Amino acid sequence: MAKWIGPHVSASGGVYNAPINARELDATAVGMFTKNQMQWKAKPYTGEIIERFGEEMQTGGYRAEQVLPHATYLINLGSPDDTVREKSIAAITDELARCEQLGLIYLNFHPGSSKGEIEHDECLDRIADGMKQALAETSTAQLILENTAGAGSTKGRTVEELAAIMERLPDSSRVGICIDTCHAFAAGYEVHTPEGWDALMGDIDRIIGLGYLRGLHINDSKHPLGSNKDRHACIGRGFIGTEGFVHILTDSRTDDMPLILETPEPEIWGDEVTLLTAIAGGSSVEEAIASVGGRAGRAE
Repeated sequence: MAKWIGPHVSASGGVYNAPINARELDATAVGMFTKNQMQWKAKPYTGEIIERFGEEMQTGGYRAEQVLPHATYLINLGSPDDTVREKSIAAITDELARCEQLGLIYLNFHPGSSKGEIEHDECLDRIADGMKQALAETSTAQLILENTAGAGSTKGRTVEELAAIMERLPDSSRVGICIDTCHAFAAGYEVHTPEGWDALMGDIDRIIGLGYLRGLHINDSKHPLGSNKDRHACIGRGFIGTEGFVHILTDSRTDDMPLILETPEPEIWGDEVTLLTAIAGGSSVEEAIASVGGRAGRAE
């Protein structure tokens, strides 16, 4: 059993650069985009790109289970606008296919939003139907629903909402969830305490099943508990605090899954990886912070 920790790295210049960039940070997990995250479409991969990606994965010692790709931010499967929704379905189908071409098995995405224009249940129906269409057009990669901070009319704020989407699918064998610590904290889950974290994991186990938990996004929060604001902070520089990640990183239920940093300062990602890896290995917070010379893990 192992802890796989790494940041969401750049794939600029070629998708094969993601494992290269992760390896340079001594990361054991890789977060990445399969294409430009702010465009609906991208050029197809060439055979050379696919082969190079596989080579760099092998060089870095990464397996597919250690990689958590993130879909474009434009996708909104629950959109009340049929044009946007159709583009979203096409985009997520394409990204699932790209994951399969690269030999990857997960595609993380934000469930979507009603934009305040349609009823809650109708929005969940549209999200699930869009997922069903994308899964039908592909064969192996899994769609991973990410919890949200609960701002506005976004869906997926609670474990119950994630479950309600999954329950609308005829088959959940290619579906999973990802928990973002900042989002959960902003949505009111007290993940910064051992009791609060255990309660969240208990909810997941009871309502969805821990077997569907595929990964975590490890982010501190710039805003207080229950703010519903999706603003990530560097580890130890937000309201969760470095101490708030100890119980998460030492929880055996988060073994053998990608734990992806999406913190806002790439220049300290290497230090954050070292810090979190030390904590996961049993070091105290003080020892872990000292191991990176205080460059990560505490407020500035």
